[in-house]
Amino acid sequence: MAATRQNAFQALDEAKFGRSHVRAVLVSGVGFFTDAYDIFIIGLVVPMIGFVYFQDNGGKVPTFPGSSIDYDGLIKGVSIWGTLLGQLVFGILGDKLGRKKVYGVELGIMIVSTIGCCFASNTARGIGILAMLGFWRFWLGFGIGGDYPVSAIITSEFATVKRRGQMMAMVFSMQGIGILLGALFAFIVLACFKSALTDTSDPQAYLYFDYVWRICLGLAVIPNLCAIYFRLTIPETPRYTAAITGDAEKAVRDSERFVNGGADTTGMHTPATGAVVPAKKSNSFAEFKAFFGKRENFKLLFATSLCWFCLDVAFYGLSLNNSVVISNIGFKTDKHSSPYDVIHAQVVGNVIIAFCGTVPGYYFSVAFIEKMGRKKIQLMGFAMCTIIYVVLASAYNKILETSTALFIVLYSLGMFFKNFGANMTTFIYPGEIFPTRFRSTAHGISAAAGKAGAILAAHGFAKWKADLGLDGTLGVLAGFMFIGFLTTFLLPETAGRSLEEINNEGVYDPEHTHGEKERDVIEVKA
Repeated sequence: MAATRQNAFQALDEAKFGRSHVRAVLVSGVGFFTDAYDIFIIGLVVPMIGFVYFQDNGGKVPTFPGSSIDYDGLIKGVSIWGTLLGQLVFGILGDKLGRKKVYGVELGIMIVSTIGCCFASNTARGIGILAMLGFWRFWLGFGIGGDYPVSAIITSEFATVKRRGQMMAMVFSMQGIGILLGALFAFIVLACFKSALTDTSDPQAYLYFDYVWRICLGLAVIPNLCAIYFRLTIPETPRYTAAITGDAEKAVRDSERFVNGGADTTGMHTPATGAVVPAKKSNSFAEFKAFFGKRENFKLLFATSLCWFCLDVAFYGLSLNNSVVISNIGFKTDKHSSPYDVIHAQVVGNVIIAFCGTVPGYYFSVAFIEKMGRKKIQLMGFAMCTIIYVVLASAYNKILETSTALFIVLYSLGMFFKNFGANMTTFIYPGEIFPTRFRSTAHGISAAAGKAGAILAAHGFAKWKADLGLDGTLGVLAGFMFIGFLTTFLLPETAGRSLEEINNEGVYDPEHTHGEKERDVIEVKA
């Protein structure tokens, strides 16, 4: 019979959205919950550590001796380096070993590393708490980084055609839940210790922050522990089974089993028309080089990587201005404020920023990702952020002096269109536009490019500000957003199309391929 790979996984592509899909979203989203939770909490943890361990330095973490480099930025940023490495390593392993074999390992690393962070302390031989915390945060970042490609690909390969983008968006939007719960947990733990922290009769009341920051970090372990069993027992994706291991019949059975909520489908008949699945293909490094050595394939990898890079440069540059925003919306502290007041103001200020723009943006993406499509949302996000940066760059001081409300609106809109824009779509695109045998590796490379942009922003923002001023720095960030806007035109629209259709996997059409592409399908016996 004549058939193409587009109908290979009809059971998956056309299934109704059900419990299996909800479970996949929740299990896959745990890592992104941890990522956002950690970013939110670490901004509160470092000041608490300053109060507890560095009273001789005014309650602030110190700088390196003889330099202006402070431990604050290093502790917050060391996880980014780990994330970059984890994205590359697990991206490659996801293709070489399979999604199932590595899924759950990265979550285990997160759990162990989070516990290590909770118990970080000074040692008798001179290793300080900041060095210990930095060590464990690097490996926490490594686990978080590993979650990016594997969770994205598993969600993409199990999703229905009509809801694939929405499912991937729901997974990524768990970052919003992480931010909200991080805020909630911080409020609750602070409230529990308020009487002890504000006890004026105790000159060392600030030491209770040592309990607060450890509890806040440790609470992130709970959802990870709940999800690890489901990750370790999730089946291999049928697309990987067929394309790499070559077990076509198992691929079809696993498709039906997933759609039926995990029910055993052994002995069930395959579709009467005969299921067509991809033939076993090599995913060696030589094949990878050959595939991406072709201009049309490299163009896509270049586009997904550069868009993610540009996004994260601007995102981390904007995030560094949180303290300015918190101060301008009225949550100010001074040298007479108590340690409790300082931390409480930071919690409240960050929550307001999150609610004004960050969290709503995630869920607008979930709602409109299929209706508008990936490309329109990404173009809109980059365009709006470019405009906002240009406005802030050209009138930053004047806006702050004349209208605090306008500044807050612009800042919040920037956060909103980051998440209802490229922050979401740069995660989704690499999980769709590459073939099965290289999909995880390509996603890892794209995500790592983003973290390279984050590292550039983390280390370059201070220099840019010193050399160009804040106005000039915002202009630089606007330039990165505009580059992302232009690069997006290299990408196709993927909404409403199967993964096989997007990648032309297994389609033999001499009129379009000029006979250069093999028919990449095998038939399964009914």
